[in-house]
Amino acid sequence: MKLPVDSFFLNHSSQGTLQSRIQEMITTGILNGRLPKGAKLPSTRKLATHLGISRITVTLAYTELLANDYLTSKGRSGYYVSDTAPEPPQFSAQPPREERVDWTRAIGQKFTGSLQNEKPLDWARYEFPFIYGQTDPTLFDHANWRQCALQALGTKDFGSLTSDYYDRDDPRLIEFIARHTLPRRGISANPDEILVTLGAQNALWLTAQVLLTQRRTATIENPCYPALRDILNQSRCHVQTIDVDQNGLQPDLIPDDTTVIFTTPSHHCPTAATLPIERRHALLKRARDLDALIVEDDYEFELSFLKPPSPSLKSLDQDGRVIYVGSFSKSLFPGLRLGYLVGSEPFIREARALRASVFRHPPGHIQRTAAYFLSLGHYDSLIRKMGSTFQKRRKIMEESIQKTGLDIAGRGVFGGSSFWMRAPSGVNVTELSTRLRARGVLIESGDAFFAENQRSGTFYRLAYSSIAETKIPRGIEIIGEEIAKTGPKSG
Repeated sequence: MKLPVDSFFLNHSSQGTLQSRIQEMITTGILNGRLPKGAKLPSTRKLATHLGISRITVTLAYTELLANDYLTSKGRSGYYVSDTAPEPPQFSAQPPREERVDWTRAIGQKFTGSLQNEKPLDWARYEFPFIYGQTDPTLFDHANWRQCALQALGTKDFGSLTSDYYDRDDPRLIEFIARHTLPRRGISANPDEILVTLGAQNALWLTAQVLLTQRRTATIENPCYPALRDILNQSRCHVQTIDVDQNGLQPDLIPDDTTVIFTTPSHHCPTAATLPIERRHALLKRARDLDALIVEDDYEFELSFLKPPSPSLKSLDQDGRVIYVGSFSKSLFPGLRLGYLVGSEPFIREARALRASVFRHPPGHIQRTAAYFLSLGHYDSLIRKMGSTFQKRRKIMEESIQKTGLDIAGRGVFGGSSFWMRAPSGVNVTELSTRLRARGVLIESGDAFFAENQRSGTFYRLAYSSIAETKIPRGIEIIGEEIAKTGPKSG
C-alpha cells in the first residue's frame, strides 16, 4: 500500500521544531491506525515539496523514526511503516452509559464555585495584557534553563531524576535555600527545618492542614490572596478578616481568639503595601500575647528594586512562632510550581509526613534543574534583569496613570510588579473588564480578593510584568476612555 503524499498535513498548533512536528505527524498516524504496517511513505523529496520545507528536515525525521522502529527502510525502495511498530489499541464499542449516581448527594465536599481571577489561556495574543503572574518570554533566560535541565538529565544526576525520595528533597536544592536564599532574608535554618513544596499555594495548604482544625481560628488580611481563603474554608476552621490600610495588616485589630495569622508583609496581596518595621515588631508581640502562630508569605521580596527589602518576620522572630513561605514560581515562571516552607522542626516533620502521604515529593528532575539554575548564578542574574526592566515599566505606567487621571489605591513603595487601582463611583469593574477585553486590554477585577459579602466591584489590578514598555501608555489611555464612558474620572 502506497500512502498518497497529499494525505500528510502538519499540525500548525503543535509546538517544537519542524523535525519534531513531522515525527509527531507520522507517529500519530501509526498509533491511531491511519498508517497501517507495511504501508509505503512518500519519498523525502516528495514530502518536503508537499509540505514546503527542506528535504534534510524530512530526512532527519525519517532517520529518527527508523531508530525508534516506527519506520523501516528497504534498500532503494523507500521508507515503510515497520512491521514491529506500536499497534493502535483495540477497543470494542461501548454501549451508551446511563448515569445513575446522584452526584449532588454523592459529593461530600464541594471545591467549585469560588471566585478566582483566571487569566485567559491566550492572554499573550492581547495587545495590552496588564495581568499578573505570567512569564515574560523576553526576560526569561531560556538558554541557561535549558542547559541546566540537560545537565540534570546527565548520567551523574541519574539518581535525582529517577529515585523515589519518599519524604526527602534534593539535597542540592535544600543546601542552596539554606545557604543562599534564606540568609538574604536574615533567616538561618537547618535542612530539617526546610521543606520543598509545589509552589507557595501548596505550602499554604500544607500549613493549614497541619495547624488548623474546626475549633481553631485563622485571621487573614482583607483583601487577600483568593486561594488562601479557599484553602482555609476547606479546612473548616473559623476565619476572621481584618482590613488592611496603606501600610498593610493592622496588628491591633487581630481578634483575641486567633490561632494562626496569615500575612503577606513584603508585598501585600493585592495592594502591594509593605509592612513597616514598627508594625512587624507589633505583629510579633501581638502573636506572642495571643500565643498564636504567624504564616509569612514572603512573595515578591526579590522585586524590591526601589529600596532594599525589609527584614522578614521570620528573621525578627525569637520564639519560633513564624512559619515562612517562599516560592521560585513567581520569580522564575508560574508553571515551575516550586516553593518551600521554613519552620521549626516539629512543624516541618508533620508537614513532610502529610506531603509524603499525598504526593511524596516534587519531581526530582525539576528540583535538580532548579538547583543548578540557582547555584550557577543564573537566578540572581535574572532577578537583576527583571528588577531593572520592571522599574522602567513602573515609571512609564505611573506617568501614564497620572496623565490619564486614574486612581491608584495601592502601590508598592519597595517595587513589585503591579498597581492596585480604584474605579470611580458608578463604574462596575466586571463590565469594564469585558469592554476592555474587546479592545485588546486585559485587567484583573479586584472582587476575587475580597470575601463574598465585602465585594464592591470598584477595585482592579494592573500589572506590568508581562506588557512591553511601548504598549503601556496606549493601554492606560484605553482604560481611561472606557471609564469615561460610564462615570467621571477620579483624581
